[in-house]
Amino acid sequence: MGNEAHILIVDDEKAIVKMLGLMLRKEGFEHIYTAFTGKEALACVSEHPIDIIILDVMLPDGSGFDLSPKMRELTSAYILFLTARVSDLDVLTGFATGGDDYVTKPFNPLEVAARIKAHLRRTESHPRAEQRTKPTKRYDFGRFAVDEHAGELIVNGKVVPCPTQVYLLLLYLCKHPNRVFSKAALLDAVWGFDHYVDENTVSVHIRRIRERIEETPSKPTYLTTVRGLGYKLVKEHVR
Repeated sequence: MGNEAHILIVDDEKAIVKMLGLMLRKEGFEHIYTAFTGKEALACVSEHPIDIIILDVMLPDGSGFDLSPKMRELTSAYILFLTARVSDLDVLTGFATGGDDYVTKPFNPLEVAARIKAHLRRTESHPRAEQRTKPTKRYDFGRFAVDEHAGELIVNGKVVPCPTQVYLLLLYLCKHPNRVFSKAALLDAVWGFDHYVDENTVSVHIRRIRERIEETPSKPTYLTTVRGLGYKLVKEHVR
């Protein structure tokens, strides 16, 4: 995907939108869209193939936290929140409502570019980034399966929308079934050292996976917790 990524900037502060747009174009990104309200943002996501969304938390017609789930109904694009809020609860709320990352205001626009490039580096060789001719690689767990070639999560025979970072975490676990991973190990493997997130991020994304693959998310039988050690995706589980 690289610099061909389609990026939507959503912020009611025109100076920030202009600054980010200029910076991203200077970094080589050509497909830049802008929106100043949640309504405009939803319309843009509906009409264009957006890959990355830079989303302000405070918008004139509502919260970015409320807008994110609505966007998730339309796209699995990478969502980067811009927020002046820095509490753990606010950060976790951002992840829980569909966000993939966050930057706190005031911010250096080059940091935003770095986050986007880091995301693209992790996904540029991924099947979601481009169609390939190699055979499908499918990880089948009975109730659900992950089709790596198509970049899809299938649950009970139906494709289930899955945000990029949630999908990448699930895919990593599918590739290493029955193996226990600590939160720190999953952070390193899926987010990388160039990401400013903590172990709570893993917990939130684990919950989002369970909401999709488990029959009863509060009593998981596939993605289990190994007390004191971490998480394990069970290949052959007992109902």
